[in-house]
Amino acid sequence: VQCMQVWPPLGLKKFETLSYLPPLSSEQLAKEVDYLLRKNLIPCLEFELEHGFVYREHNRSPGYYDGRYWTMWKLPMFGCNDSSQVLKELEECKKAYPSAFIRIIGFDDK
Repeated sequence: VQCMQVWPPLGLKKFETLSYLPPLSSEQLAKEVDYLLRKNLIPCLEFELEHGFVYREHNRSPGYYDGRYWTMWKLPMFGCNDSSQVLKELEECKKAYPSAFIRIIGFDDK
């Protein structure tokens, strides 16, 4: 228990599961995408210009959150079989929207 730490909640907002890791290099990101492909998931990019996290702005009802839905970058990458294809699209998205939050997701079409 001595090795466990508490994540400081102020000024260090986290966005998704992997955001708790240090920034991934291109090689590490390619390995994550390769994992998606090995699991037969369809890669897709989504981006958000203002908020990279869920928040409450328009409603205070339990279970309601804004920011759950992001804008899809093009279409899901059906037929993609190489992580370099996904990383190329990622670079295009970053070029088009340099300050956006961008995430890679995997669709299960089954």
